Amino acid sequence: QVQVVESGGGLVPAGGSLRLSCVASGNIVSFTSMGWYRQPPGKQRELVAAIRRGGRTNYADSVKGRFTISRGTAKNTVSLQMNSLKPEDTAVYYCGIGFGVVENVMDYWGEGTLVTVSS
Repeated sequence: QVQVVESGGGLVPAGGSLRLSCVASGNIVSFTSMGWYRQPPGKQRELVAAIRRGGRTNYADSVKGRFTISRGTAKNTVSLQMNSLKPEDTAVYYCGIGFGVVENVMDYWGEGTLVTVSS
């Protein structure tokens, strides 16, 4: 059993910052990656950023230089620092945890947290 819980969403003006946090628990000893995806209104879910167990990170081109993914002291926690937010960043943000060898593929998800960026 694996649980994933996100927190930190909200409403922010364009140009502002927001930090999302995620905690995974349960049978996660063999996880290989954690990451953030988002689903804008009317669109498909897309990768935002992911971090491998060894620390390697991967970002969507649209957020490079603005967003930073990091792990907490406890390896089962991950955060997403979002700066210079744009209205097009508005989406439900989902945290996931993966156990396979394919990068960016998550096996379990949280329920999501809404981020709204006003223009």
